[in-house]
Formats: sequence, structure tokens, C-alpha cells
Amino acid sequence: QLQLVESGGGLVQPGGSLRLSCAASGSTLDQRAMGWFRQAPGKEREGVAEISSGGGSTNYADSVKGRFTVSRDNNKKMVYLQMNSLKLEDTAEYYCAASQNFPLRAGVFTGPPTPDEYNTWGQGTQVTVSL
Repeated sequence: QLQLVESGGGLVQPGGSLRLSCAASGSTLDQRAMGWFRQAPGKEREGVAEISSGGGSTNYADSVKGRFTVSRDNNKKMVYLQMNSLKLEDTAEYYCAASQNFPLRAGVFTGPPTPDEYNTWGQGTQVTVSL
């Protein structure tokens, strides 16, 4: 059974950068789309970025386009989220998730990343952007 563990969160000043990692175990990743989501206190979980199973297609929420980059290494069973130019409003718990949804695996994205399309989740890592 696939398990996901996030790491790399922390405290950073506005304008700074962080790189989140998601390590998979128990199964391979090459038949799954992977996504990053976040949830701030009192808010619903929202999609940040997602990547097709082969890594050739990506999709981002408008709020992070041009600042965040999602990537994956299926051989290492790792997924990454490079976050640059961080803003105060990026503060949240960040989650890695996996999906076997075929369109997502193929890189057919019809809107922002959606939590309901993902069925395996990590435990989260906290990102705090503060002065």
C-alpha cells in the first residue's frame, strides 16, 4: 500500500524559498499523478500543483503560477515542490497526494488541482512565511 511522507517545511521570510519533498514507499509512483495541496487554519484544503505520471505535464493554481514548480523522480519515488518568492499567504500545512485518475495520470488537467481526485495522502508539513 502506498504511503507518502512530506518533508522540507519550515519558517521562511517573505520572498524566500523552500523545497518540499514527498517520499513514497510501499508502491511505485509511475502509474499515479501526484499533487501538492495546502490548508491554512480555518480554510478548506486547496490545490497547489499537480504533475502527470511521467512528469511531462504540470498544472498550477493561479495563486502560485510562476513561483512554484512541481517535479518528480519516479526512480527515486520522490516528488518535489520548489517554492520561490514566498508570500505571507502561502502559510499553510502542505500535503502530498497521489491519484490513479486516468486523465490526471495522462496530464489532462481541466481546472485547478482538486482534492477529491486524490485518494492517498501524506501527513503534511508546515510552511510558515513570516517577517
